[in-house]
Formats: sequence, C-alpha cells, structure tokens
Amino acid sequence: MGRRKLEIKRIEDKSARQVTFSKRRNGLLKKARELSVLCDVDVGVIIFSSRGKLYHYCSTNSLTEIVQQYQSRVDTESGASKGGCGTQNSKYAGFLTSGELLQTVERELGEQCVDELSVTDLVHLEKQLESALIRTRSTKTHMLLDTISSLHEKEKTLAEEKKCLEEKIAGSNTGRKKNMLIMDLNVRASSEVLEK
Repeated sequence: MGRRKLEIKRIEDKSARQVTFSKRRNGLLKKARELSVLCDVDVGVIIFSSRGKLYHYCSTNSLTEIVQQYQSRVDTESGASKGGCGTQNSKYAGFLTSGELLQTVERELGEQCVDELSVTDLVHLEKQLESALIRTRSTKTHMLLDTISSLHEKEKTLAEEKKCLEEKIAGSNTGRKKNMLIMDLNVRASSEVLEK
C-alpha cells in the first residue's frame, strides 16, 4: 500500500500545521544542502515562519553574497529590458541587503520575540551581523585607500606642475637678466660711441 496523495491546501489544525511546517522545512533545507553538494552550485534558502522566525541555509560563506548575486542579475536583466538603468541599482545592492539584515535583527530582537529565540538563532544573528560589519569595514577601507591613492596622484600632478612653473619662472628670470645685460652693454657701447 502506497502513500495517499495529499491535497495542497492550508492545514486548519494549528498543531498539525506546525508539525508539517517543521518536517517540510527540514526536508527543504536537506534538499538544498544535497543540491549544493551534488551539483556544485550556490544555494540560498530563506524561510520565515508564520511567527516571523527566520530559518535559512547557505551553501557559501555568506547568504548576502547569494542575495547580492541574485539582485545584480535581476538588475542587469531589468536594466537590459529598460535600456541600461540596472548599473545604478546594482551599485547599491549591498547596502539594501545590509539594511534588510538590520530590519531582520530588529524584528527578531523585538521585546516580545526575545523569549522565543533559541541560542542557535542568536548565534546565527550574531554571525550575520559580524559578517555585515566586516563587509562594511572592508568597503570603508577600500574607499579610503582609493581616496588616498587619488590624492597621491593629485599630489604628484601638482608637484610636476609646480616644477614646470618654477622652471618657467627661472627661465624668464634668466631671460630678463640676459636682456638687462644686453641692454646695459648697448647703453655702455652707445655712451662710449658718443664720448668718442
């Protein structure tokens, strides 16, 4: 005797719905893990329970990387159909996911939900916050290094301009001295001619 076909509709009994959610959630996360290992693909699964509790699986180091990859792909595809406005959105995709992460943390750590969180949930939130902080600091460091590099280039350019201007001034001063010397010699020569 085989399984009977289950009709897909909302389960009315609350405890049966919770049991089904727990079993199917674990099955979905197991299938995602298997898919990532067997096919060597990046997999990210995000599940919010009816209470707003977050469950997720990520085959890479960061779920944010997968979400950013998805967001940039969507922006690129929508930008291609709209005529190339996707580059602006993909530039800020990382900031949007960090904002979403902060909203998630705020929602998860709200006063009424704190008692419902397990230690594992808090550890996951802590790891996500640490990785977001590391990415933010890394972005800040890269921006500062780029700024310093451009300022060094500007300094070199200004130093070269200064050197050129100093050479021009020195050349014009030398030219003036030569002109003054020539005029002085001409004046002396003409005064000697007049005296004779």
